[in-house]
Amino acid sequence: MFKLTKHLKPFTVMIISAIALLFVQAMCDLSLPDYMSDIVNKGIQQGGIVNAVPDAIRKSEMDKLTLLMNENDKNEVEKNYTLIDKSSKDYDKYLKKYPRLEKEPIYVLKNIEETEIDKLDPIIGKAFIAVSSIEQVKAQAKGGEISFNGMKIPANTDLFAMIANTPQQQRSQIIKSINDKITKMDDNMISQTAVGSVKSEYKALGMNTDKIQSNYIFKTGGIMILVSLLSAASTVTVGLLASKTAAGLATNLRKGVFTKVESFSNAEFDKFSTASLITRTTNDITQIQTVIVIMIRLVFYAPIMGVGGIIRALSKSTSMSWIIALAVTVLLGLMLVIFSVAMPKFKIIQKLVDKLNLVTRENLSGMMVIRAFNTQKFEEERFDNANQDLTRTNLFVNRVMTLLMPAMMFIMNGVTLLVVWVGAHQIENASMQVGDMMAFMQYVIQIIFAFLMLSMIFILLPRASVSAQRITEVLDVKPTIIDPKDPEHFDKETKGVVKFENVSFRYPGADEDMLKNVSFEALPGQTTAFIGSTGSGKTTLINLIPRFYDATSGKVSIDGINVKDVSQHDLRDIIGYVPQKGFLFSGTIESNLKYADENATDNDIEKAAEIAQAMEFISQKPEKFETEISQGGSNVSGGQKQRLSIARALVKKPKIYIFDDSFSALDFKTDSALRKALKEQTSSSTVLIVAQRISTIMNAEQIIVLDEGKIVGIGKHDELMKNCQTYQEIALSQLSKEELA
Repeated sequence: MFKLTKHLKPFTVMIISAIALLFVQAMCDLSLPDYMSDIVNKGIQQGGIVNAVPDAIRKSEMDKLTLLMNENDKNEVEKNYTLIDKSSKDYDKYLKKYPRLEKEPIYVLKNIEETEIDKLDPIIGKAFIAVSSIEQVKAQAKGGEISFNGMKIPANTDLFAMIANTPQQQRSQIIKSINDKITKMDDNMISQTAVGSVKSEYKALGMNTDKIQSNYIFKTGGIMILVSLLSAASTVTVGLLASKTAAGLATNLRKGVFTKVESFSNAEFDKFSTASLITRTTNDITQIQTVIVIMIRLVFYAPIMGVGGIIRALSKSTSMSWIIALAVTVLLGLMLVIFSVAMPKFKIIQKLVDKLNLVTRENLSGMMVIRAFNTQKFEEERFDNANQDLTRTNLFVNRVMTLLMPAMMFIMNGVTLLVVWVGAHQIENASMQVGDMMAFMQYVIQIIFAFLMLSMIFILLPRASVSAQRITEVLDVKPTIIDPKDPEHFDKETKGVVKFENVSFRYPGADEDMLKNVSFEALPGQTTAFIGSTGSGKTTLINLIPRFYDATSGKVSIDGINVKDVSQHDLRDIIGYVPQKGFLFSGTIESNLKYADENATDNDIEKAAEIAQAMEFISQKPEKFETEISQGGSNVSGGQKQRLSIARALVKKPKIYIFDDSFSALDFKTDSALRKALKEQTSSSTVLIVAQRISTIMNAEQIIVLDEGKIVGIGKHDELMKNCQTYQEIALSQLSKEELA
């Protein structure tokens, strides 16, 4: 998989942008539980009052608070508040906001930094709780007496006045006794407990506390909506960037594979089956495209969510961290078991897809043969076996993987119950707030989902890795036939003299040479024919000229230039090749003939068709040259296909013609007429013909007889009939002595 990362370079900017947006998305998603916690804790439980530092407080209440503070805390509080009374210049402004100001002076909080408020919060919070505790003691009076600091005193006693008149040492002891009870609470609980007193103070000041609460909830809820919209926008944009990146990579890979395959010689094609190359170009690249989309969207997002969720959860409660550790451990164990079972099957699946494609392709290509031999049942069973193997393997993998989701949901629900159970006890002990417990629960769920997202990547990655390896195998193939660094060039007046000098050829992996010390010269204006028994090396020999294979030893030259010393494009540009099996492309007759030269005129096309004896059937078609040709030429006969293939080579007007048994599907009359017309058209070109029929090559200026890769005869027909036994045997097996004469 890593070998393909170099193909992602053109999409670097998009990937970096996607990662940045994923970070934004993750931060938004991680902040939402915090806002929810604030709405529950501060908006609902605290009535919209966010801390124990009141914006304003009556002087009488401030006196009580400072009475229960040490000197340092008292000074800290007093320096951050301003006393407002009827003599103050801002009296009218504050009177509208705090109606109580009309009856008594108030202290108003100065415009201070957030850090200063955080510093004041526990100081004033503890003081509010202390004041509230003293007032509760008075409210619990029995029998006209209250118990305070170990003393029995009348219920109507002003405790705060009594504390104020108490000696400093004794007063310090009273304050310390009250504070010792409060210090068991953490700062958040102190703040939450004290806001009840702040709310009461606001009411005493004449403020609308319901409005304070609704404003806070609406404000926080509005922020949550904006954060959610930002997260949604990031998600959509990341999806777009990921899709563009994956689709672009897939496009480039398909183009790269196709271009690479186009550069293959026959030797490379022998290493890969056609079905396998099709699977690699389609199914395998689609697998990579899918995994790239998911990787970009999840491989960065999931770790951020996982790590961020753990950090945020611990900020809410470190005492429940063992729940996260337990959930992660169980998840990792589950994923390890499932993947260890499923992973080996992913490699098998791709091979089975290859096998199914191979069987399907063979059945479609060989349908006529299958019907002719009545082997439909056998082929159905063969296809069914390949199909069932793939189905069984896919079902096994899918059954194993389907266990993952219910197991994850079970773990998630179990963890939720555990958080509620433990959190409820902590809320009861006043060591945790309800909103914090809910946020902790959300973070744990986010952590579990992060692992679920990572597991999806691990599901797809092995199969994509197999696909990537298969694609890399194609892209890493080094063609055996390559162009020279400094190629030579044919002259503008190329003659087309083909010369073989002691040429031998051996197929890759073969034990012996297919061609052995072949030497001959084919001249322009002459027809050089090759004949021999099946497997004698005729097709192999002519395939060395356009470099479909390279000679193992010896030299193949055109006009004295070694074919290995010119570029393949220049070499094939002067050759008109008609293969053994004529192949037509989907389109029209005209488009197939213009395949040789897109600039060919209508006269060129018509003339080539006449020489190839193709006008005979083209003229009978209603649409003439615009007649549609099906894929592979399946809607024309074998003879018509051969004639169109010959016409296509004639349109090119090359210096060298190669006909590889291209007249085999023609009747004798058409064959004779075609060769006669061809002789006139190719009078200045070198013509090389591979044939099985003696009648096709009897009039050739040079006939080369091959037997087991060696030249056993060379000359004209009459000469070979006298001195070449192999040629005599072939000729007499086809024609009578009278016909040969």
